[in-house]
Amino acid sequence: MTLFLGIDGGGTGCRAAVADGSGRILGRGRAGPANIASDVAGARDNILSAAREALTAATGSDLGLSRLTAGLALAGANAAGAAGALRAALPFSRLRIETDAFGAVKGALGDRDGIVAAIGTGSVFAAQVGGQLRQIGGWGLVLGDEGSGARLGRGLLAAALGAVDGFRAMTPLLRAMLDEHGGPEGVIAFSLAARPADFAALAPRVLTSDDGAARALLADAAKDVAASVAVLQRDPPLPVTFIGGLGPTYAAILARHWIILPAQGSALDGALMLAREAA
Repeated sequence: MTLFLGIDGGGTGCRAAVADGSGRILGRGRAGPANIASDVAGARDNILSAAREALTAATGSDLGLSRLTAGLALAGANAAGAAGALRAALPFSRLRIETDAFGAVKGALGDRDGIVAAIGTGSVFAAQVGGQLRQIGGWGLVLGDEGSGARLGRGLLAAALGAVDGFRAMTPLLRAMLDEHGGPEGVIAFSLAARPADFAALAPRVLTSDDGAARALLADAAKDVAASVAVLQRDPPLPVTFIGGLGPTYAAILARHWIILPAQGSALDGALMLAREAA
C-alpha cells in the first residue's frame, strides 16, 4: 500500500499527516518550526520528527520513511537554494516541495477560483484563477509579512521605543512593554536575538488590548492586508478566504470589503494533495 506524507511547516511549528491512496488520514504528528529559509537544519529535524510521529501513529512503527511519497508546503521554500538543500537531506522516495502559501491555497480553495490570505506568524497572499496561481508577499519579517503576528509584535516594541523618544504618546501598554523587557536597552537586546516567532508571541497583547497604541497598530495592519488582497483582485471580484492564526481577526475587520468564504480544507490537506501529485 502506497502511503502519502503531507507536511505543513511554518515559523511556529509543523504538522504532518500520513494518508492512504484514498486520502484517508491514518496518523498525525507535530514538531517545531520548519522555515527552511532561516534554519534548514532545524527544519529538517522537525520535519523528520513530525513525520516519524505520524508514521508511527499510522503503522505502529517509524520505520519506512524512505517508502513515503511526500508533499511539503514550507515557509521559506521561495528562498534561493533552500528547497534544494532540504531535498538532499530527506529520505523520502518521492518528494515535492512548495511554499506554505501553495499548500494553503491548495487546501483552502481546492479547484475553485479565489484569493487566500494566510496570516499567522508570517503572511502570504495568493490568487487562484483557472488553476493558475499567483502569489505575492511571503518575503519574511525583514522585507514583508504584512499583517502578520511577527509584524504586530515588532511594531509594538518599535512603538514603545518611539514613545521613549517622544514621537508618540506613552500608553499603558507601551509602558508595560518597556517594563517587562527591562527598559529600552532590554528591548534592543531582545530584538537582536528574536526570531519571527518571538515577535509573534507579543501579538496577542495587541489583539486583546483596548490601548490606543494597540488599536492603531491593528488598524494599520488591516490596511496592509486589504492592500495586499486588492493587488490580487479582479473584475468581477474573487471571494477571499482568510486562514492562519490571525485569519479570523482580519476576516472580521474586512468583512464588508469582499465576499468571504471559509476554507474547504487546511494547508495540511493541501500538502497531502501535493504528495499525491508527486506520485
